[in-house]
Amino acid sequence: MSDCVFCKIAAKEIPSEMIYEDRDVFVFLDLNPVNYGHILIIPKKHFKTMLETPEDILGKVFSTSKKFMKTIQKALDADFVALTVVGTDVPHFHVHVIPRYFNDGLAGFWPTKKYEPGQMKKFGDKIRKGVKK
Repeated sequence: MSDCVFCKIAAKEIPSEMIYEDRDVFVFLDLNPVNYGHILIIPKKHFKTMLETPEDILGKVFSTSKKFMKTIQKALDADFVALTVVGTDVPHFHVHVIPRYFNDGLAGFWPTKKYEPGQMKKFGDKIRKGVKK
C-alpha cells in the first residue's frame, strides 16, 4: 500500500532502526517506546488488521514474536516481556513486543474493570454462542 508508513518502513523508503528481516516479516524499534527496546513486528505485505492476515503469515509473525520475547528478556535483563496487538494507531497489522520491569512504573497495560454479579456468565454465553464448531 503506497501510503502506509509501515509498508514504507519495510521497503526501506523510510529509515528505521531495523532489528531483523526475512522474506515475510520486518522487525524494528518503535519510535515512541513504552520502554526502551520496544519493537514492532510487521508482515512485509500489507494487511490492515490481524483478521485480514493469512494464517501462514500470522504464524510467522507470532513465531518471530516469541523468538524476540526471549531475546529481549535476556539482552535487556527484563523481568518479563509483554506482547500486544492493538492496531488502532497504524492500519497495518503489527505486534508490539515490550520489555517490562517490575519497577518500571507501569501498573498494567490498560485499566481493568470488574464484573458485576451475573455478568461473567452473560458475556461467556455471548462468546460461546459465537464460536464456530
